[in-house]
Amino acid sequence: MLNEPTVERLSALRLHGLLDAWQQQQRQADMAALGFDERFALLVEAEWLYRENQRLTRALKEAKLKLSHACVEDIEYPARRELDRAQIRQLATCRWVTEHHSVLICGATGTGKTFVACALAHQACRHGYRVLYRRASRLFDELHLARADGTYARLLARLARTDVLVIDDFALAPLAPQQRQDLLEALEDRHGVRSTIVASQLPAPKWHAYLDDPTLADAICDRLLHNAHRLVLKGPSRRKPDAAAD
Repeated sequence: MLNEPTVERLSALRLHGLLDAWQQQQRQADMAALGFDERFALLVEAEWLYRENQRLTRALKEAKLKLSHACVEDIEYPARRELDRAQIRQLATCRWVTEHHSVLICGATGTGKTFVACALAHQACRHGYRVLYRRASRLFDELHLARADGTYARLLARLARTDVLVIDDFALAPLAPQQRQDLLEALEDRHGVRSTIVASQLPAPKWHAYLDDPTLADAICDRLLHNAHRLVLKGPSRRKPDAAAD
């Protein structure tokens, strides 16, 4: 029979995973055959898993991924997509985050750029990194508002602290001069110390012309393209019912 004071103390210590595992052990007759060390190891493992799941839940909530369910295990590799499974496995190690590299994902609309970006970001959360997802238009809106209300430096500092910044739907619309400057400011603080994922319909070789300012374009492209891992998604739209079979 459970010791009520012990239950209360475990709850007070917030050892909820350990407590739940202990209560389950009391209901399993075969646990009596295990030694103390074995049962204790199972309790510690349960508490560790509980805390890891809680940490991941918080990290994903903070990241605000558009597709929070996306994970690298669910990425599909039909032949027409021409997606390198070995490259995804390498990216799944998150070494690129440790080395402060970028990941550039390009492809036509519907080819799954957002899913792959969110899956890599999800994997970074699993590895304990802080992640933030923003569509490019929303990011520029936030930077514009921050300039207006005096929180610009604070927002840039927040972006600079984020281990992985995901910029989705980049280059969908022309950038105003201030937006180009804001993008450079955000990337400058991250260059060489943080990682960025950029998803875009526009191929990376065309970004310089898209930015339409030779000086800023040189600086922005240097920070995005240097040491970048590139994924080019091909094939039909993944939104079509028969796309996965192609």
